[in-house]
Amino acid sequence: MTADDESATDPLWTDLLEDAQAIAEEYREDGWDAVVLEPADVSPVERDERVGLDVAVSAAEYEVVHDLVEEGGVTITAADVYYRPLAEDGSDQRVALTVERDDASETAIFVPLEYDVTACKSVFETALLEEELLTHVTTESADQWVSFSHDDPSLFLEESDVRAWSPETE
Repeated sequence: MTADDESATDPLWTDLLEDAQAIAEEYREDGWDAVVLEPADVSPVERDERVGLDVAVSAAEYEVVHDLVEEGGVTITAADVYYRPLAEDGSDQRVALTVERDDASETAIFVPLEYDVTACKSVFETALLEEELLTHVTTESADQWVSFSHDDPSLFLEESDVRAWSPETE
């Protein structure tokens, strides 16, 4: 889903961004370094070199994440997923917040996600089977990314989504 005018004024997305900032501030008060991303786009990706959700951010935000993870010695050892319930029944829109943590260095990267579950169905089906969903922070103009792994993809979905995609129903 693109962070266009509709998304920018969507109360569910706005609330998620506000929650991300508030939770990040709590981390900072506890002495953590906290980075909050504001994705311009979240989209499914299924290529040889990566499968999952591409999370396009500004070049500046990408550099911060890249520098922390690839060059700064931050090793993500844990993650929290905060899934927000649907704003309306029957909607394909989903929102979630991941907090990628390095507990040793007390560094957290907050990644808000907004995605269309129908458009991402193939990615989620694969992730559920493999018990791993990858999110790839990237920029729209770069061919580089930093990946984060989540071993319970169902945390990003409604229970009804998971039931609808189970092998027994196909």
